Amino acid sequence: MKRYMDETLSFEERAKALVSEMTLEEKVYQTLHSAPAIDRLDVKAYNYWNEALHGVARAGTATVFPQAIGLAATFDEDLVEKIAVTISDEGRAKFNAQQKYGDYDIYKGLTFWSPNVNIFRDPRWGRGHETFGEDPYLTSRLGVRFINGMQGNHEKYMKVAACAKHFAVHSGPEDERHSFNAVVSEKDLRETYLPAFKACVKEAGVEVVMGAYNRTNGEPCCGSKRLLVDILRGEWNFKGHVTSDCWAIKDFHEYHMVTSTPVESVALAMNMGCDLNCGNIYGNLLKAVKDGLVEEETITRAVERLFTTRMKLGLFDKKENVPYNTIDYSIVDSKEHKQINEEAARASIVLAKNEGNMLPLDKANIKTIGVIGPNANNRKALVGNYEGTASEYITVLEGIQREVGDDVRVLYSEGCHLCKDRIQGLSCGNDRMAEAKAVADASDVVVAVMGLDASLEGEEGDEGNEFASGDKPNLSLPGLQEDVLKALVESGKPVVLIVLSGSALAIKYADENIPAILLGWYPGARGGKAVADVLFGKYSPEGKLPVTFYNTTEELPDFKDYSMENRTYRYMKNEALYPFGYGLSYTSFDLSDVNISTLDASSENIDITAKLSNNGEMDGAETVQVYVKYHGDGAPNCQLKALKKVHLKKGETADIKLSLDRNAMGLYNDEGVKVVRKGDYEVFVGLCQPDSRSVALKGTKPVTFKMSNSSDDIVVPE
Repeated sequence: MKRYMDETLSFEERAKALVSEMTLEEKVYQTLHSAPAIDRLDVKAYNYWNEALHGVARAGTATVFPQAIGLAATFDEDLVEKIAVTISDEGRAKFNAQQKYGDYDIYKGLTFWSPNVNIFRDPRWGRGHETFGEDPYLTSRLGVRFINGMQGNHEKYMKVAACAKHFAVHSGPEDERHSFNAVVSEKDLRETYLPAFKACVKEAGVEVVMGAYNRTNGEPCCGSKRLLVDILRGEWNFKGHVTSDCWAIKDFHEYHMVTSTPVESVALAMNMGCDLNCGNIYGNLLKAVKDGLVEEETITRAVERLFTTRMKLGLFDKKENVPYNTIDYSIVDSKEHKQINEEAARASIVLAKNEGNMLPLDKANIKTIGVIGPNANNRKALVGNYEGTASEYITVLEGIQREVGDDVRVLYSEGCHLCKDRIQGLSCGNDRMAEAKAVADASDVVVAVMGLDASLEGEEGDEGNEFASGDKPNLSLPGLQEDVLKALVESGKPVVLIVLSGSALAIKYADENIPAILLGWYPGARGGKAVADVLFGKYSPEGKLPVTFYNTTEELPDFKDYSMENRTYRYMKNEALYPFGYGLSYTSFDLSDVNISTLDASSENIDITAKLSNNGEMDGAETVQVYVKYHGDGAPNCQLKALKKVHLKKGETADIKLSLDRNAMGLYNDEGVKVVRKGDYEVFVGLCQPDSRSVALKGTKPVTFKMSNSSDDIVVPE
């Protein structure tokens, strides 16, 4: 028996033994994402490129969950892990079937390049809906739990390999990403851009890290000594493998101009620890070795890492010894998975406004509902990007129709194109306005469904991007949508606005003129049913905003400026339209008996206890949020540092326990060292942020504890 087939040895030992039998050429071609078979060593072809951002993507039928930004809006770590378990189960089931029939193509492996834990620092960034929002703490917690659910908890084998991307300091502009240099201070790097990646590596043990296209402080991320050598493998002791983003390495010489030739580019990437090339440029490693630019041992080490991952997945072990090999294809798109999908969609919906308790709607008092808007019957607005194929899609229009049945007449008008000035090319423009007005006139209540879809915000080069790069030019509702909204308001009929988008929009007119607003994100293939459940009161909304909704585009800093000054709730100076962490409910929650174990901010452990009661008339869920504020120069406004999602039946009370440590109290200085500074602190425990806008909208104020560190600055070990 070959040594690498000896299952009593460690995966690392076996990978080393296997790679030792390969020629240089064989090793080089194993560093490509489409790694070929090596028949003489019984190595099957393997394609590393697979996607599972919110469900198994691009490989046929799968459960299509809400887009990542919607999952973030659940503020529910347990639910996100449950969803990731479901995704990875389907990933294994599909892989087992594909292997059975000899399908080793792209999107058919077990190395899933998810989650995206970049920080959504600017709402104009087209790929922001792939992320868990603007906050490093929330992103860290959800990223860790997503990875846990994906990779599994078996003592020996991984179910699938997850990937934290894009490392690091990456959030647009999309149209310049192949040449852009993101300049960032050490403080912002440590305070904002790295925490989620660090948590994914050190807490979750993520198997793969993907580099970004751009440069960070002058170094291309897929060949950055600072990021890949010093921080990732040095400080964080990362043991998995690093992959480039797709065709990113050729950017080194074509756009970043840090190298002159493809051979120099592959040498830089390989020498800095980029083990896998998404693309084909690593074929040049053969010449790089010949020219003395790369040692063969460096390539050997990279290939050992790659095969260690494949060994962990059980790809070289007896089939009966790997428990995940028994996951059957029948679980894909199962009834149970559809139910989890609907649970996720409902939990992601944010109630932003409910003046006069207009919602939920009582269909017993309605004869005709007008459903108007370009996203009302738009499947693309259900799923976002990096999506799989659902067996059934339920749009908002279809969800409403199913809910009211034959009891209520549903009238529909597209209202306008999503972003253009007409639907029919030969018309004079605004060619559905009369119809929209007619529907409003004939209806007892109007449900307007507006927003965006993945044709308007997404990745550079995505098919059908109306805005070319995928980034948004501004925060306005595109096209004629606001004109249609104004016409609906002027009809005098009660209007509910449902916004389907993957990012924040400046919907100030709607906030000032429309009594009820639901933010539905891209709610997944069955999202229309979930929206109808909330709209008609079968389910109380519980989502919270993972991003800030601004009043105007003009208040945003320059898109290309990576300084966090005046960005996100942590540093912004203006009042938000809807703040991070905000979301209303149909029921009423009360937080009482809030206590903290110490007022010494330098304590290693700070325990918080409270009681949360549902005093309303519906079952529901609420998120207890803990924010920390240091009163000193250069400190953030406040920062989320603990949260707990709690489900309560009406009349029920639960005991809440949360904790903070020195990490939560610490801030990075200009040198990138985390310290608990001397001085005064505040800890806020409540159901929203402590800012005046959140308090006014939510109608409840967090409990405040004034704390202090009377000693000198305390360095927090990392």
